[in-house]
Amino acid sequence: MEKISHYKSISELHEKSGFEKPQHPLISMMTCKELMTYSVGEDRFTGDFYMIALKKIKSGHVLYGKTQYDHSSGSMVFMKPRQTIEVSNVQFAEKGFVMFFHEEYLMGHALHELIKKYGYFEYEINEALHTSPTEDKILWELYYKIRSEYDTSQDEFSREIILSHLDSILKYSDRFYKRQFIDRSINVSGNTVNKFQKILSSYFDKGLHQSVGLPSVNYLANELLLSTRYLSDVLKQETGKTALDHIHIYLIKEAKNLLVGSDKNVAQIAYELGFESPSYFTRLFKKQTGFTPLGYRAVL
Repeated sequence: MEKISHYKSISELHEKSGFEKPQHPLISMMTCKELMTYSVGEDRFTGDFYMIALKKIKSGHVLYGKTQYDHSSGSMVFMKPRQTIEVSNVQFAEKGFVMFFHEEYLMGHALHELIKKYGYFEYEINEALHTSPTEDKILWELYYKIRSEYDTSQDEFSREIILSHLDSILKYSDRFYKRQFIDRSINVSGNTVNKFQKILSSYFDKGLHQSVGLPSVNYLANELLLSTRYLSDVLKQETGKTALDHIHIYLIKEAKNLLVGSDKNVAQIAYELGFESPSYFTRLFKKQTGFTPLGYRAVL
């Protein structure tokens, strides 16, 4: 079995990586100018901290989970605690930065909960945030503001100031991701919607709904080589509905067809579509249409 190290502290990660001891036990900040060749930890690792990096890689690789980040242009990478990471023999093509901040640093602050809403910490394959020069400038300005506090003696205001700037980085990144979805809506999002629908249709054509059960968002995301969070974000941006919404719409459409075009009872239709119980099918149908299955059949 492949060895995966776990680091409870950022100091431990620095020691294993050959970096200088961080100036703060719960925060680490480095620019790629300081790191000519960058490898972190020992082989693959997990940690009790977040990582945010802005970089353009010339060689080496960054793995998050089982997938490799796309390095074709300058990009932001976001990694959350206890996710498997590998950063090996990375050389940077230009200036960048790397920040680690321990989850304990967020304790008692609004960011402790707010950071969980940012879906980009879940992203996996080819889903790094590709930033424009203007966006890079904004992120660098915020980095330097945090770095200024990090490099000076800490006082009663330091943590609040650092976290306010970190909050701004996260909010700007959220804006930039939404811009990325819009910019790629024709080439990426539109294709994703079409591919999603084809895979969903194929799932039923192959009879997998009867042998395996209802299609899951995880299954469809894996078929598209996307994370579940990213898939739902793309579909929401393009269509206003999440991946699960689209699955439910497909199921109800098929159910309506069977209710109108056959004399099968509700239980038969539920099991034919892959539902584990007629009651779950009935609840979903009523939620989506305002009618029970029999009520829908009666008004047509």
